[in-house]
Amino acid sequence: MAQSFSVTGNLVDVHTKSIYTAEIVVADGKITAINKLTTHNSQLNSGYILPGFIDSHVHIESSMLVPSEFAKLAVVHGTVGTVSDPHEIANVCGMAGVEFMIENGKQVNFKFNFGAPSCVPATTFETAGAALDSADVHALLLKDEIKYLSEMMNFPGVLFNDEEVMKKIGSAKALGKPVDGHAPGLRGEDARKYIAPPPPKGGTWEAYYEQYVAPSMNANKEISETIILGDSNNQFSNKNTSEPTQPASEIPPLGGGGAIISTDHECFTKEEALDKLGYGMKIIIREGSAAKNFEALIDLLHDYPNEILFCSDDKHPDSLMVGHINQLCARAVAKGIDIFNILQAACVNPVQHYKLDIGLLRMGDDADFIIADDLVNFNISHTYINGALVAQNGKSFIQSVAVTPINQFDCDTITADQLAITTHNYPIADGKTPVIEALEGQLITNKLYCEATIVNNALVSNTNTDILKMVVVNRYHNAPVAKAFIKNVGLKQGAIASSVAHDSHNIVAVGVDDESLAQAINLVIQEKGGVSAVGRQGQHVLGLPVAGLMSTNDGYQVAATYTAIDAFVKEQLGSTLAAPFMTLSFMALLVIPHLKLSDKGLFDGDSFQFV
Repeated sequence: MAQSFSVTGNLVDVHTKSIYTAEIVVADGKITAINKLTTHNSQLNSGYILPGFIDSHVHIESSMLVPSEFAKLAVVHGTVGTVSDPHEIANVCGMAGVEFMIENGKQVNFKFNFGAPSCVPATTFETAGAALDSADVHALLLKDEIKYLSEMMNFPGVLFNDEEVMKKIGSAKALGKPVDGHAPGLRGEDARKYIAPPPPKGGTWEAYYEQYVAPSMNANKEISETIILGDSNNQFSNKNTSEPTQPASEIPPLGGGGAIISTDHECFTKEEALDKLGYGMKIIIREGSAAKNFEALIDLLHDYPNEILFCSDDKHPDSLMVGHINQLCARAVAKGIDIFNILQAACVNPVQHYKLDIGLLRMGDDADFIIADDLVNFNISHTYINGALVAQNGKSFIQSVAVTPINQFDCDTITADQLAITTHNYPIADGKTPVIEALEGQLITNKLYCEATIVNNALVSNTNTDILKMVVVNRYHNAPVAKAFIKNVGLKQGAIASSVAHDSHNIVAVGVDDESLAQAINLVIQEKGGVSAVGRQGQHVLGLPVAGLMSTNDGYQVAATYTAIDAFVKEQLGSTLAAPFMTLSFMALLVIPHLKLSDKGLFDGDSFQFV
């Protein structure tokens, strides 16, 4: 436990909307006194003391770092905690993956708050490595470390009272834990029904839980899994452990009214966000490595300071090195938004909404606070968590911990012949074929119909029109390769591949020719997961042995390696995307319209069926 000490500076009191010089006294990890100082006794140049920043929705796995290494980089920028959805690793390794994230995160002084993944697998139109049913989700929600039901992507399931979906929501409501939303583009009456669905059987959600959910929960449902390491395929298997379901009589009563599904981080227009705000939902403004909605939504913070939060959702290691939630604060100040509204969104709202054990600069709170040089650029000089100094002047004091990989990866290397697309096995009408159009800064794609380039009865990439071959390889077992075409990646030579491919995390690749594609894919397979790039100038690969998503190495080393690969893809291969691998990782995400590619085929997100 940290020793007693005091910090003097300009305290930014978000609760009273005032700034005054003060001495913060800390003992045993708690704030024991806040002493206001007169100006002549203060240290006016000693910085601004703020509550710590919180990323209100993030998939740690997308940083390619295990939680302990994510924390090492994040604290430098004043982040003291996250609201983390572990559904990426859950799609690969199931319950064991969630347990891995929790246990690794506990080994460092950082406040991770994990959710119970609600949609594993995300759809039935792809191959995932695991599935979590309502009993699994219920077992997770019973754990103190699980703070909420994470993003409910299956909004049709909510609208049409899917039994499994409703049981998951019922469990969260009965246990007093928030439900996160995920409904891009949903408006009007459908949005209202999604945000505040009535209990399927009438009455109250509490009655629904007691009568229909609790009785169906298996009292002996396994809530942890033993990982078998070192076998030939890096597989895992389950081991039964018994923990009884919490009796309904011990479950806290339901809260009153309001939104049942209470947040959304997927709004991409102000009008959509206003619609959802009107139905009682909170809006999380997202600015990640690929999806960027800050510019479209930030003006909402003028009028809705208590309903707005900030998040990154998915952030690659190179951009995490540069900044985190502090960057959004600086940009909001530049937009002329009130500083107290900004800090309400960045620090206070997440703690209050998710009931997090994170201090907010009050007497008796955990000593989780930061010191910023100013309230313009938000360069962070000191970060304290539980009274311990975890970062100072750009240096992190969080130490690396040993990591034993968990994975599920079992497919053979491929040949270029397996990637060929012939005219008789791909949709062509009047010489045109469906093409995925990737959009800079967005997860959604456009559905185009473009002239096919045919050579010797085979459809091939065309760098002149920037229409390139894209493939998805099943990483869980050998299967036929799914193939399509994509526009706006911009490669002029070579190929890139990645096993970070939301949400099932099969191998996704884009390339100019089949030989390069096969080479890039095989580099990933040989590493049991990773990101790779190949071209005339050579090849690069960053191995990700933890679920094919995360490295076991030091976070700064991973960031440097990733930065080099990213630069190679842009400078040598010619990609015009700001974040090629992050954009690529969402091209298999079927729950985001309009056209995507899963390991089973080209998928139309509007009609929700294969093309």
